Amino acid sequence: MPEWLQGNEWAAWLGVALILGVVEAATVDFVFLMLAGGALAAGATALIGFGFGVQVIVGVIVSIGLLGVVRPIAKRHLSKSTDHPAIGTARYIGQVGRAVEPIGEQHGLLIIDGDTWTARIAPGDTPIPADAPGRITAVDGAVLVVTAASPVQDLPRRELEND
Repeated sequence: MPEWLQGNEWAAWLGVALILGVVEAATVDFVFLMLAGGALAAGATALIGFGFGVQVIVGVIVSIGLLGVVRPIAKRHLSKSTDHPAIGTARYIGQVGRAVEPIGEQHGLLIIDGDTWTARIAPGDTPIPADAPGRITAVDGAVLVVTAASPVQDLPRRELEND
């Protein structure tokens, strides 16, 4: 082993971990991040004073453990949070608002998230009286299509507190 490295193996492992971290930033697949975790564990082992063989064994074991346990959890969490969230007016579908005025097949107003929207019910649906909750089932241009909702079960707590 080179003379300058003796007693400073931890610095070499830290350098390896940093390089693996940079590669991870380019790939974003959590493989190199897990390997960097193994390198950091090996560096900690070196800092404690164990020999090079033990450092390598600890680094390999930690890397395999991270790849087998932590990486699948991280990948699942990341993919769950990026599953095409609804944007624009589509994000209102399924939410419950409060009728500002009666909502019928031709006209009505619904307030949701502090914004007042033009609303209507689907043809043949039951009209919604003023101050009653309405669940958004579709968006037709700038008009929300709503259906009657149960006041206690469907309204968010903030809507109930505002009444």
